Amino acid sequence: MTNLLDVQNIEVIYDQSILALKQVSLAVPQGAIVALLGANGAGKSTTLKAISQLLASENGAILQGNIFYQGQSILQSNPSQLVQDGLVQVLEGRHCFASLTVEENLKTGAFVRHLSNAKLKTALEKIYHYFPRLADKKATFAGYTSGGEQQMLAIGRALMTQPKLVLLDEPSMGLAPKISSEIFTLIQHLKQHEGMSFLVAEQNIRLAQDFTDFAYLIENGHVQTSGHTKQLYESGVIQQVYFGQKAS
Repeated sequence: MTNLLDVQNIEVIYDQSILALKQVSLAVPQGAIVALLGANGAGKSTTLKAISQLLASENGAILQGNIFYQGQSILQSNPSQLVQDGLVQVLEGRHCFASLTVEENLKTGAFVRHLSNAKLKTALEKIYHYFPRLADKKATFAGYTSGGEQQMLAIGRALMTQPKLVLLDEPSMGLAPKISSEIFTLIQHLKQHEGMSFLVAEQNIRLAQDFTDFAYLIENGHVQTSGHTKQLYESGVIQQVYFGQKAS
């Protein structure tokens, strides 16, 4: 299986002094859902922002290593170019435009594609098919929607870019289990029927076990172990690294 994304031994520093990632390596095969597991502060968000080239906005930088997307190094790429090339990130905390309607938020995701009105309408209908709740709320200001609806909106806006690889940062955070399951079910559908690939930073190991193919466990900015998610869970390795429990 060809790797769509290859992260090779990257080190990340903040404020020219704080080492956040230490020789992190991971890969996302074409058409796979890969989990990046770890506690708060482990380095999950930093890893995703390094891939999507968003570190500079937080005074962060990649000191060494390389990141390859579709076989090409993207260290010198800017975030907007990556989106045009099919790599998009959904940030932790949703970051919807509160003063825009749901539909206006979705349209911002299509900006890089310069769609005709007919194609834009088709793209919107597809998102509303994935997320019927958004169709019901399309004229509602995003700031007046629920946390679950805002997460759907953030993912829907990313899907409007027609991505090949989606980076999701804590998609289940603060959501009811039913909503989280709906979102991960859609992710699985997009993998199977649209050929999309996903790298998901997540704390919910149950969701990871049920919906992801492969997992990397990160702790203190370093990948401790990796493997097929179900095997790691059943062997107790995830619990050991994630909770500090000993495998039984």
